Amino acid sequence: MNDTADLPRHEGLEARIADAILPTLGHLGYELVRVQVSGKERPVVQIMADRADGAPFLVEDCEAISHAVGAVLDVADPIKGEWMLEVSSAGIDRPLTRARDWNRFAGHEATLELAIPQDGRKRFKGIALGADAETARLRLEDGTELAFPRSNIRKAKLVLTDELIAATAAPPTTN
Repeated sequence: MNDTADLPRHEGLEARIADAILPTLGHLGYELVRVQVSGKERPVVQIMADRADGAPFLVEDCEAISHAVGAVLDVADPIKGEWMLEVSSAGIDRPLTRARDWNRFAGHEATLELAIPQDGRKRFKGIALGADAETARLRLEDGTELAFPRSNIRKAKLVLTDELIAATAAPPTTN
């Protein structure tokens, strides 16, 4: 996970938390998809992860990450006072936070929101065309292909479609 294209981009508190937990997640065989902190009175730290081996993400994975990351965050103490930890998989309509996600799901419908408008707009919807360390690409409904600086993307995610469900369905088991 040394390639910065395959690391999600975070700022401030979320970046400090990501930096603190990345080594532990990697050691356990997981990849960080997103850190999100919400709430003020008792903040919730949401850790979204994938298995590095590509296997399905199970409840046991959430438990393993929760125990290990909870201990790391207790020591690092990035949030003063009480907070809660929530661990989850990225899900089917997952956020697109890494170049790997954009490339893996190229051809599927996605939405993105920018921090600074591009072409007079902040929100776009279209077909994901892939990404590299600096740029993510999207084909809009009118056929226009646009490139977006990844550093300007506030959030991007897949749109839940029948095609996406079919593409991410577990292969049938054979007896």
